[in-house]
Amino acid sequence: MEIKIKATKLELSPELKDYVREKMDMLDRYLGNFPVINADVELERTTNHHSKGEIYRAEINLSVPGELLRVEDTGTEIYEAIDKAKDLMEKMIIKYKEKRKGL
Repeated sequence: MEIKIKATKLELSPELKDYVREKMDMLDRYLGNFPVINADVELERTTNHHSKGEIYRAEINLSVPGELLRVEDTGTEIYEAIDKAKDLMEKMIIKYKEKRKGL
């Protein structure tokens, strides 16, 4: 799967890119035979609307036949936000596959 990674207000290090690719490869297993038309990951460091520390946001968009699967989650660490978003996307992929089997 070809993955486009965008970072806002944070440095996209090679380690961070590898981590995102590793997590997205895990999602690829769940998709099985369903092709991914487009895969976008956006990572962001936010500093507004909270009292302490930094909040990181991870967003995953997967274009699959007939639908756009989109999840977003936040965490106090960028890796935590990525993991939480990946877990949400796993659940969404499973629901998508069940829905497609019914068609």
